[in-house]
Amino acid sequence: MRSQDGAGEPGEVAEPGLALTVEAAPGAGEEPAAAEAEETPGGDGRCWLCRSSPCCSRAEPEAKKKAPCPGLGLFYTLLSAFLFSVGSLFVKKVQDVHAVELSAFRCVFQMLVIIPCLIYRKTGFIGPKDQRIFLVLRGLLGSSAMILLYYAYKTTSLADATVITFSCPVFTALFAWIFLKEKYSLWDAFFTFFTIVGVILIVRPPFLFGSNTSGTEGNYTVRLLGTLAAVASAVFAAMTLVILRKMGKSVDYFLSIWYYVIIGLTESVIVLFVIGGWSLPPCGIDRLFLILIGLFGLGGQIFLTKAVQIEKAGHVAIMRTMDVVFAFIFQIIFFNDMPSWWTVGGAFCVVASSIGAATRKWIQNSK
Repeated sequence: MRSQDGAGEPGEVAEPGLALTVEAAPGAGEEPAAAEAEETPGGDGRCWLCRSSPCCSRAEPEAKKKAPCPGLGLFYTLLSAFLFSVGSLFVKKVQDVHAVELSAFRCVFQMLVIIPCLIYRKTGFIGPKDQRIFLVLRGLLGSSAMILLYYAYKTTSLADATVITFSCPVFTALFAWIFLKEKYSLWDAFFTFFTIVGVILIVRPPFLFGSNTSGTEGNYTVRLLGTLAAVASAVFAAMTLVILRKMGKSVDYFLSIWYYVIIGLTESVIVLFVIGGWSLPPCGIDRLFLILIGLFGLGGQIFLTKAVQIEKAGHVAIMRTMDVVFAFIFQIIFFNDMPSWWTVGGAFCVVASSIGAATRKWIQNSK
């Protein structure tokens, strides 16, 4: 039966019993039990060389475990951030399509890829009994975060929405403290406060900044709703990261994405039926964007899920702030829209708090 640890591609999964036969040339092509019997005359389980039971020469390879490549989880996170940023660029480019409908199209295209992968990996479509509740929560929270994020992209600037959603590390640290019993210190509280300051600088609420909201995009009320959607998306994304870390390697990452896709599609269809917002884009280039949104979103999900399985949830959330850099670059290049100084200042607060949290984690781990 194929392992579901999610640590590598299907071809990299080690078959059981392999470690027992690699060093035993006489029994290399036999079953482990037969090779062991051939090495231990008399069947007393003792090695004829060192007279220990079991043989220390065989126990050592069994104890060795292949360590993950240092920084591999962070590299997966960086690649995921780039793919998600390109996908968000296409979301902003698509015209006259509701954010919920975009989410539904993305789920459909991802489903077409996920189903063959699940069949090939023989993981099933339900998952371990003790993990199903977490899989359902992962799907519900992850898909809700996706819908809210797409709505934020539609109603605010690309940079503003991206920066606000990257208050995610603050909520991740808080939820990890509550549910995973990770430490939450005064430094974490300080970074939380600094992040909130950054979000306020981006939103610029009238009760703090007066009626002057120059530099904002479109109607302020609509933009405020988009901002609230971005904050809610960050909260749900943080909860999703904690759940993924809780499940760890006990669930195949394709199965985790399957729950995300099937629940997200169901949720999107229900919302579209209620609001009556279903419509196909009239332009051919927009239909191509819909396909690309699904493909890039799938790639981002795969690498993000693999990253969380081998790296701490807080580290992954912090590394994903590279989305902010990509968002600023894309907004300037593709929309000719220079971010305001308020947005730059808010982004600095959010990114600085994330870097500070990452530095503190690195110092703690190096002790």
